[in-house]
Amino acid sequence: MIGRLNHVAIAVPDLAAAAARYRDMLGAVVSQKMDLAEHGVSVVFVDLENTRIELMTPLGSNSPVAGFLARNPGGGTHHLCFEVKDMDAAIEELTQKGARVLGDGKPRIGAHGKPVIFLHPKDFDGVLIELEETGEMATPLSS
Repeated sequence: MIGRLNHVAIAVPDLAAAAARYRDMLGAVVSQKMDLAEHGVSVVFVDLENTRIELMTPLGSNSPVAGFLARNPGGGTHHLCFEVKDMDAAIEELTQKGARVLGDGKPRIGAHGKPVIFLHPKDFDGVLIELEETGEMATPLSS
C-alpha cells in the first residue's frame, strides 16, 4: 500500500535558525518558508537526493506542534510521511485493519498541494504517520 518515504518531519523551536543550519552547515537546498494555516504550522523543506526533510514550527498557539515542542523544547522527529497512490482506498483498507485516522478522517491539502491524512501513533509503534496521495506508486529500491 505505501510507496516511498516522502519526508521526515522535524519540529523545531526556531525555523529560520534550523533552515540556516541545514543550508549553511550541511550545504542543503532549503525551500522558502510556507505557512500552512489549516495545519497550524510554518514549514520549509530540505531537498535530498532520495527524500526530503520537513522542518516545521507552530503557526499560532493552537498548533498541534506547539504541544509537541512543549514536551520537547529542543525539537525532534515529529512524523514520517509515506506516499500512497489512492488516499480513499488507503483509508478504507487501514480502518478495516484497525488503524485510526486522526481528525475527522477526511484528507486535507498538505504543503505539496496534495491530500494528506495522519494516522494515530499508538497504531504504529509510537510513530505519527502521514500519508500523502501522489496518484502513482514508486518502484521499490529493493525486492
